[in-house]
Amino acid sequence: MLASAIISGIGLGSMYGLIALGFHITYVVSNTVNFAQGSAMMLGAVLGYTFAVRLGWPLPLAVPAALSICALFGLVVERFLVRPFVARGSNAWLMATVAAGIVLDNAVLFTFGKEPRGFPFALAREPIRLFGAGVYPLQLVIPLVGVGIALLMHLVLRHTRRGKTLLAVVQNADAARLMGINVHRTVAVSFMISTALAGLAGLLIAPLFSVSSEMGTLFGIKAFAVAILGGMGSAWGVVIAGLAYGLIEALVTAYLGSVYTQIVVFSVVIAALTLMPNGLFGRAAIDKV
Repeated sequence: MLASAIISGIGLGSMYGLIALGFHITYVVSNTVNFAQGSAMMLGAVLGYTFAVRLGWPLPLAVPAALSICALFGLVVERFLVRPFVARGSNAWLMATVAAGIVLDNAVLFTFGKEPRGFPFALAREPIRLFGAGVYPLQLVIPLVGVGIALLMHLVLRHTRRGKTLLAVVQNADAARLMGINVHRTVAVSFMISTALAGLAGLLIAPLFSVSSEMGTLFGIKAFAVAILGGMGSAWGVVIAGLAYGLIEALVTAYLGSVYTQIVVFSVVIAALTLMPNGLFGRAAIDKV
């Protein structure tokens, strides 16, 4: 039971970390977040199911198509629901992005249907034995993908022109603008990356769970808790917090039952933030005078 819970927890934690990385990216670049991240995760799973199962597309075609549409959703959110309010100095983007998620969830409900659907995938059909526990190969692949994405993002930010552009906007948007960097475009790209990561998380988790229009709501809430817990400004902190959150959740479910899972896990989150208000790896803001 312990081995199975640990493997399951690492897989879940990787998913939370991927979605939370999206919160991190938009926060550090634009000081805003997209509260429709959970819906973007659901959109990735639903589109993947639609393209691969309903339409019969091969995965090498279905996956990029689903992620591209998720990225387009992020672009629309930034352009029409975040940028206009930020330009006026309003925080109404908070409610606007929440509303976008609700609209998307209900649009998918009406078109995709309410009944959950199974997403058949070769790596999630036959379990294998590992440390005495039965696990699906996909549960081992998911953490590798999650850590690989985090490492890739780190390399892109540090060693590519686009990554350095993002870092310049993070450090000082006004100075970046004076240097000729298109700040609006950079912020839009950050939102596209954010929702694409959430869509990828949805695609990876879909074969292990049922695909439905409601699947993203709780994932989004948990991922935001992970982002806060890890420290919104720390990429690796968010990833580590995601893994810790997933492990705690899986262990509580295995030993106490699913009835106590959310009670215990969110109590741990509250206790951790009480002791460390800026998250595990976050830093307190410094007011310059």
